[in-house]
Amino acid sequence: MTDKEIPRVKASVGAAKIHELMLEYGGVIIEEFLSPAEVEQLNSDIDAPFEALQHGSLSDVKALKDFHGEKTKRLTNLVTYSKVFRQDILNKDILHAILEIVYSQDNSSYWMSAAQAIEIHPGNEEQRLHRDQSQFRVFNLLGPEGPEAVINFLTALTPFTEINGATRVIPRSNKWTDFTDMGRSEHTIPALMNPGDALMITGKTVHGGGANKTVDEKRRGLALTFSLSYLTPEEAYPFQISHDVAKTMTKKAQRLIGFRSQYPASSGGLWQCDYAELADFLELDSVEAPSQIQKTNGYH
Repeated sequence: MTDKEIPRVKASVGAAKIHELMLEYGGVIIEEFLSPAEVEQLNSDIDAPFEALQHGSLSDVKALKDFHGEKTKRLTNLVTYSKVFRQDILNKDILHAILEIVYSQDNSSYWMSAAQAIEIHPGNEEQRLHRDQSQFRVFNLLGPEGPEAVINFLTALTPFTEINGATRVIPRSNKWTDFTDMGRSEHTIPALMNPGDALMITGKTVHGGGANKTVDEKRRGLALTFSLSYLTPEEAYPFQISHDVAKTMTKKAQRLIGFRSQYPASSGGLWQCDYAELADFLELDSVEAPSQIQKTNGYH
């Protein structure tokens, strides 16, 4: 492999090898990360919500509007929209096997920071290059030896090609000593993927969405991001997702979206209620309707 290549492996090679390649190259393409059936069902589930979305950003901040893309659609709250997402994708064995290795040395606890489907439409310009962990400034100050704050599985839901906006990445940029350096466009290479393939990158790796130079082809992908349990997620899931939906999910998936307490190895617990498991307060394991939920405004 060279500095201008991204390694490609099958999910079947196992979590340890995938993690090893990510550390070495900053990213690795996991072929067939999602099955064809999962891709088909997820696309079907989000077609209508996507159709209802407007292009561009809701933010009034120009830098953020430019970052989100004038001709890009971003769909969040996938847990509510898609049963296959909340019941199958969030419980994938290979996903959790990788994350358990990634976070084992720091605190052994992680949750989902964001899950958004992103459609880059024709005419959208190349996204500003960035590192996902930059929103947590201290981790950039720590440089390449710092803990893994963020892991992103950028998963293709349609083909990712050179001309339709495939994510562009700078291999080995996770090893640069200066994390204020975001490189330049000419340093990047496209992550060419078939539907179901995922580009797994560390939050230290420089990347950005590519320009869509096609006439009528939308590039749709899933940005599935996980972070350390002591970091604030991008999406406030307990205020988006209904209790009825959350109750249908596995305990593992409930923890990912903040409906259960977090238990880093370095502490007695985070995200608790009266120093007890949050799920007990929410009565997630009870058969009857949750009386406590009816008394609060934060959950529904």
